[in-house]
Amino acid sequence: MFTSKTQIRVRYAETDQMGYVYYGNYAMYFEVARVEAMRSVGFSYREMEESGILMPVLENHITYLKPGKYDDLLSIHTVIPELPGVKIRFEYQVSNEAGEQIARGWTSLAFLKKESQQPTRPPKNLLQVLAPFFN
Repeated sequence: MFTSKTQIRVRYAETDQMGYVYYGNYAMYFEVARVEAMRSVGFSYREMEESGILMPVLENHITYLKPGKYDDLLSIHTVIPELPGVKIRFEYQVSNEAGEQIARGWTSLAFLKKESQQPTRPPKNLLQVLAPFFN
């Protein structure tokens, strides 16, 4: 199992009238955590896309437990529970500075060939960097 941690400071523009993180922003936080998780093992989304493979989101699920607030430093723990095939699943737990879990969720993405929009296997270099976490 692969795990990673990313931190994000809540900006004023990301909050609603109550001063809470607007619910739609958690999907953006998940995306940041996902990209940073891959970067932490030396994998580049940009290089993957330039090589002709895209990763569209198929599903996004979020459970809100407590509100995130303006200026909170949020920690997002990202897990890839299994080696990817044509799809990859990322699981997330979002905690505030007090260590309280405020949200959790997961996303499922597919690997697609850019030209044909057809499903494809993950890039070999992604499988190579993730494999040690699953042995």
